Amino acid sequence: MIHQYTYQGALAASEKINWRVEDVIGEDKKLDFSRPFLPESLARVEPLAFLAPQEKLMLNQIRGHGYLYTFGLVEEFILPFVMDHARLQLHSDDFRLRALLRFAGEEAKHIHLFKRFREEFQKGFPHPCKVIGPPEEIARAVLSHDRLAVALTIDHIEWMTQRHYLDSIKDDKHLDEQFKNLLRYHWMEEAQHAKLDTLIIEAMCESCGRGEIDTALDEYGKIGRMLDGGLMQQVVFDMEALQNATGRLLNESERREFLAVQEQAVRWTYLGSGMTHPNFLATIDSLKTGAKEMIEQMAPAFC
Repeated sequence: MIHQYTYQGALAASEKINWRVEDVIGEDKKLDFSRPFLPESLARVEPLAFLAPQEKLMLNQIRGHGYLYTFGLVEEFILPFVMDHARLQLHSDDFRLRALLRFAGEEAKHIHLFKRFREEFQKGFPHPCKVIGPPEEIARAVLSHDRLAVALTIDHIEWMTQRHYLDSIKDDKHLDEQFKNLLRYHWMEEAQHAKLDTLIIEAMCESCGRGEIDTALDEYGKIGRMLDGGLMQQVVFDMEALQNATGRLLNESERREFLAVQEQAVRWTYLGSGMTHPNFLATIDSLKTGAKEMIEQMAPAFC
């Protein structure tokens, strides 16, 4: 695998960032419900022509709520995975151990941040938004899979986060500044996590045989299919939240169109955008000849 990532470099970059949850949410730092939260490339509300502009805005904000909730959810399995890996490094290189422990601490901070966001969202949005979970059960299900497969899933998520912010969020001037600010602080630390997870995968693969690589790739696909099932349920919850918030019951034709558009939007957001990221594909390519092509063949279904 060709890159220039190091534990020492990731640690140094992380120590320069060093923000607190209290610095970015609460008190006078409020969400602006007159503006969208997510870029259209992720929310994909505009194709739903049967929705009025205010209804599209509310759906965008519902999707934004689900977006940060989902990040909090996946970090519920990233945190114990990284802690378990760090425990194995107690007597290894000092920079490696410190970088991994900081990785874990930052993931715990992100979980806290997104819980605080959900509290703020619920204060300003007119109706509760149901979500999949509970997170600890999903985390338990993911962590029951092959450890290398879990590491690949995490790598997918970390690079997905980078892609969303840099390609769609950073320069979008229409988004609520507070929501955008939360994503910016999250992105800054996830940039180091993506590098660290790549290093974790490298270390795990040093002692892997071909059969173990095959198992990990197969299990990565299983984790993806499991998460896809949960995401499709979230689309249904989002539709219910929109109807409850607007007081409007969609007819059968509108429901079908809503589900078709939003299912594809959610699949791209969480699956397609991660599995097609060049850095993730480079990691996959380093595992086994033909593995990258296998992922590229799967990807169109999620794009």
